[in-house]
Amino acid sequence: MIQVQNLCVQFNETPLFKDLNLTLEGGESVVIIGPSGSGKTVLLKVIAGLISPTFGEVKTDLSSLGMLFQKNALFDSLSVLDNLLFPLKEVKKEEGEIALQKAKKLLSQVGLEGTEKQFPHELSGGMQKRLGIARALIVDPEIILYDEPTAGLDPITSRIIADLMNHLNKTQGKTVLTVTNDVHRAYQLGDRIFLLADGELIGGGSAEEIKKTKNEKLRQFILGKTEGPLTPRLNA
Repeated sequence: MIQVQNLCVQFNETPLFKDLNLTLEGGESVVIIGPSGSGKTVLLKVIAGLISPTFGEVKTDLSSLGMLFQKNALFDSLSVLDNLLFPLKEVKKEEGEIALQKAKKLLSQVGLEGTEKQFPHELSGGMQKRLGIARALIVDPEIILYDEPTAGLDPITSRIIADLMNHLNKTQGKTVLTVTNDVHRAYQLGDRIFLLADGELIGGGSAEEIKKTKNEKLRQFILGKTEGPLTPRLNA
């Protein structure tokens, strides 16, 4: 479970967000969409314990958390296989044949079998994303944070990656929080969808409920309209 209570993050005189509240139940998949610079990645990093909040608190088990960073944060000097074996050794203290078989099984699950000896720079963008997902999952966390998991991918690869995420989430029963600018992927991934804009979370319904929203900010974002309440902020 993730519980965010009265969260405030402030880097200058103006808070990025204030009195933010969000709860994810076990096994739930929540997606947060929003304009660039609205604080989506900052929120993930606060939940992951990488940024300290100005006020408020986050309740979650950091030892049971895995994260896919927007640019994957892979170890360029390590092979595909070693990118998985490293966190197994450092976090789970697992080595040897058991760790090797666990890593190979997960590579197969994400469609990367046969790439064990390659290095990240030798992989396509979609393959790097699959490796990033595998590394987030290798320590068997109960909670997964995905930061822009389909950013920079073509529409077909983007959908394939989202399908993979859905399959892994449902078969493994993870609690998942995803942030993305891609509305179509939000519809595909989220049990509940929120818009983070102007320091507040808006919405919180299913894809079908969000499509019928009367909220002007949320409606402008999901329809991609150039005019609306978000426009002054986007032009700032």
